Amino acid sequence: MGNSTTWISLNDLGRFYGISTIHCGKILNQQGWRDRRGQPTAEAFKAQAARHIGPHGQTQSVVWNQELCRGLLETKGHQPVSLSRQIDQWSQLLEAMQSGSPSITSTADQMAEEMPNELVDAVNQQLAERGCSFRVHPHPPSGETKGLGLLC
Repeated sequence: MGNSTTWISLNDLGRFYGISTIHCGKILNQQGWRDRRGQPTAEAFKAQAARHIGPHGQTQSVVWNQELCRGLLETKGHQPVSLSRQIDQWSQLLEAMQSGSPSITSTADQMAEEMPNELVDAVNQQLAERGCSFRVHPHPPSGETKGLGLLC
């Protein structure tokens, strides 16, 4: 494994397959790569399926090897969600969040922090086409400061 390994969050991994973070985590648990607390196991580190990023201590984040996890998820019958479907889902979600709903406790700004940067331009274009004024701004990669500017 060279420097070409792509490391992504559990959130992004699940989103890529159109499954929840919880469901994705359960598959990793069944593989023996996550413990009951949701932390990577020694087996996961040994297989190079997971690693910690950020400073040691409580604020450390876990990232997963996209290729290894992709293989695992696909053997479990999951298929990647198309890019156009991801863009549709993000646009619908952000538009609904901007409109407001009593059952949603996150804001569109908070939700947009989770969006992969490569989708930002296409989602903003679709939001404009839908007549929604909400726009997403790219955010720093994981591990950098989380100050992001969102414009409504």
